[in-house]
Amino acid sequence: MRYDPYNLIITGVGGQGNVISSRIIGNMLSEKGFFVTIGETFGASQRGGSVMSHLRVSSRSTLSPQIPAGRAHMVVSLEPTETLSVLNGYGNPEVKVICNTRPTHPIGVISGRLSYPSMEDIKEWINAIASKKWFFDATEMATAIGDPIFANIIMAGALAATGELPLERETFKQSIASKFSADKVILNLEAFDLGAGMIT
Repeated sequence: MRYDPYNLIITGVGGQGNVISSRIIGNMLSEKGFFVTIGETFGASQRGGSVMSHLRVSSRSTLSPQIPAGRAHMVVSLEPTETLSVLNGYGNPEVKVICNTRPTHPIGVISGRLSYPSMEDIKEWINAIASKKWFFDATEMATAIGDPIFANIIMAGALAATGELPLERETFKQSIASKFSADKVILNLEAFDLGAGMIT
């Protein structure tokens, strides 16, 4: 790892599976011998509210679960505007971002009371903050293999491919093998590989 501790934030909205993703990534790193502390915050509603997982990874010791303000090294975001919220509090000139470009509109936008920024504006704001960033529609990719929930695994595969953390495909396979049936393992590996293929 380039930093020790390494501060990773996985963000999205309720129902997107980012808590599951953070647990899988945490387990993979724990199996490698790292100390991993996970802290989670939830918005007003279980489904549709903001969900943010802080993962602090160290080779030396456990840490407090809260990443200090302005100290994130990587933000993995399943929802575009949630990226902006996280960067506002934890961004810095060296932060990297992996962003799913598929928006999840809150009820205020659906009802017409609020407006949702364009993806062009969101990218512009992220570009102004992050040192490196990757944008792709993980939800569309996940839907193509059978279920939009696989977007969280696609994002995990993308994170692995950046090389920022020691997250190998074989470790991922071992991590999920005891939790899922053989056919689900195959789908999860397909999603992981799709995400890895988006990182160049």
